[in-house]
Amino acid sequence: MFSFLRTFAFALVAVATLAGPAAAEPLKLVLLHLNDWDKMESAGKVASVIAAEKEAAKAEGAFVLVTFGGDLISPSLMSGIDKGAHMIELAEQVGIEYATLGNHEFDLGDEVLKARVAESDFKWISSNVTLDGKPFPGVEGPQIVDMNGYKIGLIGLTTPDTSFLASPGPGVGFADYTEAATTAAGVLKGLGADFIIVLSHGGETLDRGLTRSVKDIDLVLGGHDHLARIVYDGRDMTASSGSQGEFIAKTVIEMDKVEKRGKLSLVWKPSFGLVATAGAIPAAQVQAQVDEYTAALDRELGQVIGSTAVELDTRRAAIRSQETAFGNLVADASRAATGADVGLANGGGIRGDTVYPAGTQLTRKIILTELPFGNSTVKLQLTGAQLRAALEHGVSGLEDGQGRFPQVSGMTYSFDGSKPVGSRIVEVLVAGKPLDDNATYTLSTNDYVGGGGDGYGMFRDAKVLIDGAAGGLEAGQVIDYVLRNGTVSPAVEGRIKRID
Repeated sequence: MFSFLRTFAFALVAVATLAGPAAAEPLKLVLLHLNDWDKMESAGKVASVIAAEKEAAKAEGAFVLVTFGGDLISPSLMSGIDKGAHMIELAEQVGIEYATLGNHEFDLGDEVLKARVAESDFKWISSNVTLDGKPFPGVEGPQIVDMNGYKIGLIGLTTPDTSFLASPGPGVGFADYTEAATTAAGVLKGLGADFIIVLSHGGETLDRGLTRSVKDIDLVLGGHDHLARIVYDGRDMTASSGSQGEFIAKTVIEMDKVEKRGKLSLVWKPSFGLVATAGAIPAAQVQAQVDEYTAALDRELGQVIGSTAVELDTRRAAIRSQETAFGNLVADASRAATGADVGLANGGGIRGDTVYPAGTQLTRKIILTELPFGNSTVKLQLTGAQLRAALEHGVSGLEDGQGRFPQVSGMTYSFDGSKPVGSRIVEVLVAGKPLDDNATYTLSTNDYVGGGGDGYGMFRDAKVLIDGAAGGLEAGQVIDYVLRNGTVSPAVEGRIKRID
């Protein structure tokens, strides 16, 4: 591990700024941060807000950096078609300068990510992601940005959970957050960094852990948990912007070099804000590009396939914590297609994050927006004990809104979220009868989960009855299910019960 961290540590780039205050003058740095932005619809407004903030900063003699905290090229409906190329183009247009890798950067495989990185005008940085023990191709190590005598250090980090949250190749490695950050920050300090910022795709727990455990880190600009959050208590300083460009996390650092005991020391103070994009007038050029992409999708995928008699809720908070009608629809469709005893759909595979009112006409575009990963359905044979273990795992990440939460078909389960992880499942019924740990059942799920994704490692030992090549596209099965029924009504009916 040490050797590859040293490789990253010395891959440094110094970036000189243009006109600004003299080096002896105080520096005002404005950081505009985005994260978890994979859907193009907000791009025009994001571009407009960033342009306005940059213009205001320029008028004050301030310097600006536009940063990104991971999850850009996937998942979205358009990414399923062009493998995320449109988001690279839009990220360049809104002005992103430095980005770290998110777990969803690996959804489409290593070769796709290499291509997207290679065509990016902005810099991708990482201090903990490797390929075959070397820095990931095209991704650079920690950076020094020289702002008229003030050296700003930048470090990129990606959650090690990416190994099971996405589809990195077998040669991709994710080093420990603290070790990678400590090494990179130490080298930056050795090169004279005055202020060190981490672009982190790890969520609040990892972000705050960095500021507490690595003394040289001053600020963490985060991502991964989709939370719009600002934390500053005099010691911890973290910020992230939510998701999908709803906000820009704005951090202003005013710093100065003052003489103390015969040598210069840096003093600084922060201020924070979340800048909403909802009311912004979209930047015309960027919005025109979004409209062009949207029109192409509508032409190809806008055909009505049926309607829903009930409200369909795909909001992240719902789909990852409770039974939902859309989760039932997906699990029912895959079970019907395979003839399995039970079906399981991971909440994280459902991505629309919206509510469709009863009576909504359903189109191919809606279904593919909700299921953008291109997963196939598999049919597994497993024991009741394996199925119980899967449900225990599925409810183990409730507190963090993890995507492993299981939407189900052909079975019901109840759980107590107040109990320790591993002992939350209270009762499981299959076809109305108690689950028998020693009995054999068949399960339909997507090939990602069936292969151990989202931490469902117990499925790797199950017998494969229908593999991904034969099982058919999961989204296609949902489309076919709607076409057959015309009007669907997958009501919430007590398949999942939380009893605490």
